[in-house]
Amino acid sequence: MAQGDVETYYEDGQWKNRREGTDRAFGASYASKDEAVADGREAAARDSVEHIIKNQDGRIGEKNSHGNDPRNVPG
Repeated sequence: MAQGDVETYYEDGQWKNRREGTDRAFGASYASKDEAVADGREAAARDSVEHIIKNQDGRIGEKNSHGNDPRNVPG
């Protein structure tokens, strides 16, 4: 399994995905956020890690966990 959560972010006019803690994007660059989010979601689910989706301004807009949750929270 790959290490590090998956981060979807905007850089140089394109949407990209990378592993947290790295500077290098993996996969393709995307013209739309939706395309990058879909690919990032697949990678995070495959590796059972968190998917962090940033807005164009770099702030975290959404987080989704894909397994390995440390707490049992009802609801």
